[in-house]
Amino acid sequence: MIVVTGAAGFIASCLIAELNRQGYKAIVAVDDFRNPEKRTENLEGKSLECKVDLEDFFEWFDENQKEVEFVFHNGACSATTVFDKAVFDKLNYNYSIDMWNRCVKYQIPLVYASSAATYGMGENGYDDDESLIPNLKPLNLYGESKNNFDIWALEQEKAPFFWAGLKYFNVYGPNEYHKGRMASVVYHAFNQISETGGMKLFRSHHPDFKDGEQTRDFVYVKDVVDISLWLMKNRKHSGIYNVGTGNARTFLDLVKATFKAMDKPENISFIDTPIDIRDKYQYFTEAKMDKLRVAGYDAEFTSLEDGVGDYVRNYLLKGKKVD
Repeated sequence: MIVVTGAAGFIASCLIAELNRQGYKAIVAVDDFRNPEKRTENLEGKSLECKVDLEDFFEWFDENQKEVEFVFHNGACSATTVFDKAVFDKLNYNYSIDMWNRCVKYQIPLVYASSAATYGMGENGYDDDESLIPNLKPLNLYGESKNNFDIWALEQEKAPFFWAGLKYFNVYGPNEYHKGRMASVVYHAFNQISETGGMKLFRSHHPDFKDGEQTRDFVYVKDVVDISLWLMKNRKHSGIYNVGTGNARTFLDLVKATFKAMDKPENISFIDTPIDIRDKYQYFTEAKMDKLRVAGYDAEFTSLEDGVGDYVRNYLLKGKKVD
């Protein structure tokens, strides 16, 4: 059996779909299933061994560990606008420690989700050199919780026989409809263009960046899934890896690609960046991808235009999920 936490979420549900497509049917889906507000549409049509609530999972794990072959730990609170540290301590830090310790005890390989939010304003660059991780300065509690666990993991004398922490950059793609404000700009652009015929981007409040030229490393979710499965199948080089494309693009590039995929004329305007995120806003991110390449991953990353085109034409316009 393969355990996938955060199973009803964006990246994890796409991962389960690809696992199913490749013949892996015994999937243990872990999420906050006791929560009546938890949306589980992303799991519809998936082949699962069982669903386990996150509060019950470790008891389940202790009883069934001999049947578990691999753990993908994607479950977390990922809202950068949440300001309750206790939430992040519980779900992102302590839960991950418990997962790590059980994977050590039962010698089960582990891939877990970290985040590019750990890099903060990028004062120390976007290099996944592990010696640099203790010096990073995340801008929010989410990034801080992820970085704290990365640091903790690197300090451990005992580790799963294979493990990897994945620093996701700006992931976009199908199955993110439930994320609200935290969904990708592609998703918001599609909806805004559909409703109004135009798209409003955040105005730049930084003298070195023109409006719309704020830059991100946008990575398509299908590439993220491909990297995750490659790590599961190879299991050679444990460590923390960036998961981006290594090619930063502007928000203008992204929105123009969305208009093109929708076959709509470009209509872009600008609004002020909200006050509550303005002082924590990253103006540039770009993953250094050498480490994953040296480890042996050699697949080409999906271009922004191709990824947005696939997402818009084959999912958003059709109202489809990855299934």
